[in-house]
Amino acid sequence: MKSHSAITLLAGIAIGAIALQGLHAQGAKPKAYSVAELEILNASAQAAYLPIARKAIEAAHGRALRTTSGRVVPLDGTPPKNVAIVEWDSLDDAVAFYKSKAWTDLAADREKATKAIRRYVVEAEK
Repeated sequence: MKSHSAITLLAGIAIGAIALQGLHAQGAKPKAYSVAELEILNASAQAAYLPIARKAIEAAHGRALRTTSGRVVPLDGTPPKNVAIVEWDSLDDAVAFYKSKAWTDLAADREKATKAIRRYVVEAEK
C-alpha cells in the first residue's frame, strides 16, 4: 500500500511541476532582436565604441550577438555592409534601452564610428 501512495505522490508532484512550467511559459514575453544595418565610418572609432556599447547593452540585459564585422551574404536584394544584432528578453526591454540615457549618452561616440542606415526591433513569436 505504501508503494502506491509513494507512486501517487510522485505522479502528483510531476503533474504539478509540468502545470507550473506551463503557467510560467504562458506569462513569458517573447524574445526580441534589435537589428541595425550599419556603415562603418571610422574603424578605430568603432573599435573604441564597441566595448562601451556592449557593456551598456549587457547592463540592460541585452546580449550582443557580435555580428558587426561578420560577413553578410545576400540572398534577395542589396544587403547592408554591416549588421549588428542584439537579443533581448522582450520587445519592451529593447525599446526601453534605445530610449535610455545610457544609449543617448553614447550618441556622440556612435556617430563618429558608424552611420545607421536602419535600426529596428523584431519580436519573436512565443
